[in-house]
Amino acid sequence: MKSLRSPLGSVLGLGSAKEGTGHWWTQRVTAVGVLLLGAWFLLSLQFLPGLGHEDIVAWLAQPWNAVLMLLLIATVAAHSDLGVQVVIEDYVHQPFLRAVSLVLQRFVHVLVAAAAAFSVLRIAFGSAS
Repeated sequence: MKSLRSPLGSVLGLGSAKEGTGHWWTQRVTAVGVLLLGAWFLLSLQFLPGLGHEDIVAWLAQPWNAVLMLLLIATVAAHSDLGVQVVIEDYVHQPFLRAVSLVLQRFVHVLVAAAAAFSVLRIAFGSAS
């Protein structure tokens, strides 16, 4: 049976929505970001004198640590959002339930990322107790 895809579309790997490769690349790039920033985070914790509240707050109050932590939060949230989106699109078959699930999962990811970023910024700017 002959394919209905154009030869150019086959080479580029684009489906009818023209965004499949963008999603795939974003998932891979965020995975690398999570890997690198996660390694930084775990290594940084290894060099702390302790893992008590005061130690973590003092560490997170340092500018570079706060910036890298914000990047880690954003990268993990984006990577998780893309992954959960794929699972919902693959396994939720009713259109209404799929649409509601996609909106809710995006809302939850943004909410959790915003709360985490707010916490980091609050510590970094010294208003945490």
